[in-house]
Amino acid sequence: MSATLSVNELTKSYGDLQALAGVSFQAQAGEVLAVIGPNGAGKTTLLSILAGIQRPSAGTVSPPARAVGWAPQRPALYSKLSVAENLELFARLEKLADPAAAVQRMLEQSGLQARAREPVGNLSGGNRQRVNVAIGLIAAPAVLALDEPSASLDPGQRERLWQFVAGLAQGGTTVVFSSHNVSEAQRNADRVLVLSRGRLLLDGAPAELLREGGQGAAGDLEQALLSYLARHEDPPERPQA
Repeated sequence: MSATLSVNELTKSYGDLQALAGVSFQAQAGEVLAVIGPNGAGKTTLLSILAGIQRPSAGTVSPPARAVGWAPQRPALYSKLSVAENLELFARLEKLADPAAAVQRMLEQSGLQARAREPVGNLSGGNRQRVNVAIGLIAAPAVLALDEPSASLDPGQRERLWQFVAGLAQGGTTVVFSSHNVSEAQRNADRVLVLSRGRLLLDGAPAELLREGGQGAAGDLEQALLSYLARHEDPPERPQA
């Protein structure tokens, strides 16, 4: 089976700071990948490069830049425009052949038909996030990148979001998301990518991280991650005397 997403030796530097260091992985159609790790690990940098928002310093991503759907943590929505108007705006920015058909497709797929004429500023946080994800999907990408998609949602809104993501995966979309909520990765991801200081330390199923972190099959993935990082992170450099 050919990969829908292929990342090879991806590196990103900001001056002397190396945000990513030779990250490589592949993903298949319908896979859900969670990118986890401590603050500053490079999670958002990785996702933004996948979506073509930033350019890497070295390495390659296939499909090429901007062919990956992108839903940032802070939605770029226009609060005075309706849901349908926001979707139509981004459909036109993507230069889609039939913006109206794309809007209707995303209203149906996201379950937002009843909210189509409502200003986005009037929506709940959960519905705004659904609009945000719908915009990332407006061009029907094979891969969708989600940066902390549930960060501001309540438990019910999170559950509805992950049901939506599961439906996307069942339809063949590859989904890559970052999260500080490690339990979300345990429940919703087929694979976890553990990043630390820009390096990819582990690429495997949640069960593999549980084993590597000294937890049983029903263990706590967050505790497994902490244990794993404690053993595999490089110690901080000591200042020179």
